[in-house]
Amino acid sequence: MLILAIAILAIGYQATVYLMPTPAVISTGELNPFDLNPGQEKSNKIQILFATNRIPALQADNRMYTIFPGNKLRMGIVNIRIGDKGTPWENIFKLSTSAERGRRPALRLENLQELAQYPLQGSVASQPKNTRALAEMVNDALERSIDKDVTIYVHGANTAVYRACAQAAQYQHFTGQNSVVLAFLWPSAENLFAYGTDTRHALKSAPAFARLLNLLAEHTTARKINIIAYSAGAQIVSPALDIIGRNTEKEMRKTLRLGEVYFAAADIAVNTFVKHAQSYIDMPRSTTVAINRSDSVLALAARRNQVSRAGSPNREDLSQDKNRWVDEAAMTSRLTIIKVNSETVSGMSSRSHDFWYTHPWVSSDLLTQFLFHKAPRERGLVEIVRQDNLHYWAFPPDYPQRIIDIIRAATEARAGNSDNKIINAQ
Repeated sequence: MLILAIAILAIGYQATVYLMPTPAVISTGELNPFDLNPGQEKSNKIQILFATNRIPALQADNRMYTIFPGNKLRMGIVNIRIGDKGTPWENIFKLSTSAERGRRPALRLENLQELAQYPLQGSVASQPKNTRALAEMVNDALERSIDKDVTIYVHGANTAVYRACAQAAQYQHFTGQNSVVLAFLWPSAENLFAYGTDTRHALKSAPAFARLLNLLAEHTTARKINIIAYSAGAQIVSPALDIIGRNTEKEMRKTLRLGEVYFAAADIAVNTFVKHAQSYIDMPRSTTVAINRSDSVLALAARRNQVSRAGSPNREDLSQDKNRWVDEAAMTSRLTIIKVNSETVSGMSSRSHDFWYTHPWVSSDLLTQFLFHKAPRERGLVEIVRQDNLHYWAFPPDYPQRIIDIIRAATEARAGNSDNKIINAQ
């Protein structure tokens, strides 16, 4: 009964997640990812993967997880449903391929199946059964997928298991379910007033995330491992990459196969973020920071922590050397800074924190970057150089038309190119 009580406490109140607005790259009609894979089931079901360092409750085939960090990394499969059980695919398809902003269906968590677990300390060599389960789980998903990358979604603070899984599932849905997405479910306290607890749990979760990256690189066939770190998710991803960067020899750094690393509204001290980035910046294909200087959530976090956040930075919080490093990294494209605000992104709330999935332009750019591994200019963004020599990227007023032209050109140029199956499948 005690375990059940803890599990119920872990669920708590979970605000319903509704299907996000359709990314502009899809709503224009130029890219229909849902018809690219003829073997894909047309239904309202979404299956993603998960990894967590939360302490579990109840049976493995229908897990619940508490809000407390444990000493194991647990992995498995999540089943999500869009709408009610009888919601027809035709309705979901219509909402998912147009700019229609009417009532969106809710996403429901059906169950989690835990299939493998690893100790967070010590060797995993003595875990052959779990290693086989991990490899089969991920590689089977990759075999069915057009996109041969694995994309990990790391949620923010005050986020329950349900909400984190639903947000990750939304991203997979809008790839046409042609990608393999894994939600990293770190033990958020799931309480608006427990930010301090979330910060402590995030710090404890960084080694677990580092282990996850190493396991995926060593035991799966993933072409690239991409990461979306949202808000306080940066407090896990940034130190984890720093751990790996400081402990990986130069000749081994590419074996992790890190692809796109994207920090959306990153809630981590800007000076800490830059310190971490200096140790790993050469490892991913690209490192992107999407910032909104008017972000209301990050303004509160800055006041609480007495330092600006990486998603809403103040250069005065950086030393002269760190400012110089940021300028050089941005100029040489090792670090991509995307400015997102209501002046350049039409219809965006000026103080938005959740822009990566609530605004069709930003979600469109992220989707294009991850699916096609395109640089900012190739995705329709424009480069701006400030008087203080900082290079960053912004959305032009004609972004929707630009993305139409880009997809058309890519379709023609990449016909027959086996390196990009998403474009080729059109």
